[in-house]
Amino acid sequence: MSNLKISVIIPAYNEGDIIGDIVSGIKVMYPDFEVVVINDGSTDDTAGAAEKAGATVYNHPYNIGNGAAIKSGIRVATGDILVFMDGDGQHSPEDIAKLLHYLPEYDMVVSARSLGDQASLGRAFGNKIYNWFASYVAKFAIKDLTSGFRAVKAKVARDFLYLLPNTYSYPTTLTLGVLRTGLSLKYIPIKIHERKTGKSNIKMLGDGVRFFMIIIRICTLYSPMRVFLPVSFAMFLLGLANYLYTFITRSRFTNMSVFLFVAAIIVFMMSLISEQICQMRFERRGADRPILKTESRDTHRLES
Repeated sequence: MSNLKISVIIPAYNEGDIIGDIVSGIKVMYPDFEVVVINDGSTDDTAGAAEKAGATVYNHPYNIGNGAAIKSGIRVATGDILVFMDGDGQHSPEDIAKLLHYLPEYDMVVSARSLGDQASLGRAFGNKIYNWFASYVAKFAIKDLTSGFRAVKAKVARDFLYLLPNTYSYPTTLTLGVLRTGLSLKYIPIKIHERKTGKSNIKMLGDGVRFFMIIIRICTLYSPMRVFLPVSFAMFLLGLANYLYTFITRSRFTNMSVFLFVAAIIVFMMSLISEQICQMRFERRGADRPILKTESRDTHRLES
């Protein structure tokens, strides 16, 4: 790890009161780390405070979104390992070392919040449901799907750059993308502090629906049968139940039963086609992307 360059990426929007202390804390503990603050169209002195504390500042002309700031950070950071942390004081600089301890053995290391660290009981319950559903999709025990405090190899982050949304949903997309492509991930428990400025902009209903749709989208992108097969099976069971009911009560095989059986077959066939397209896409991606000598050296350097 000593020969790897570390970049800490901090998206910030109107965090002028606290961002300087966060950057200074990182610089004191890790003087060799690159600190990149993405000023996402702040109307206060976020950019000036971060730059004065020693950060490299990249400015958005207006507020685009937390995910967009992360994407800008990935593009401009020069490190081999990227650390993402919030600019509101919830994450402690000393915990960065806990994440980096497991790199480069793992491709990504993510902090896992406890139940008591959640903003509210409703948020904790919602995250529990998302974690369960995402675990089913990824075939991996996901402990905190939406945690923004994580460390990831730069090459891995850049490979998923085109998938990341501009909103707060980027941790969900990055986590599922890493797991569904066969990369390694580790969760470690980390204490999250209370926000020192402002309040969370995540809306339980609106962002909850967005998280759910992202899970479905990533699942259909990497493993479509995990979505299509349960739907097909459910339609088949409904058709069977409807047929038994109508046969017993009216001795008939109704059009609704026919519709449900046919729909189950169609969805099943769509799952087979989608799975084949998915497999062909990944095979083509691997065949069309030759490994360059510089990339080989970078990979060797990460693994050594």
